[in-house]
Amino acid sequence: MESQMIRPGHLTAHQTAQLLGIELATVRQLVRRGQLARSGGSPRQPWYAVQDVAALDAERRTRNAA
Repeated sequence: MESQMIRPGHLTAHQTAQLLGIELATVRQLVRRGQLARSGGSPRQPWYAVQDVAALDAERRTRNAA
């Protein structure tokens, strides 16, 4: 179950996956590859900054459009 007390400006791993249109496992791969950084939460329920997720989404869309 996801924490209900998430800081403003952050997304859970599930929300991040949904926003990017990817699987949860892919979010973990992005973190492992250094393309996305955790910005809070706990090791089992990490949070990601909305700005970082939006930047990654824009980068992925630009790359796919080219």
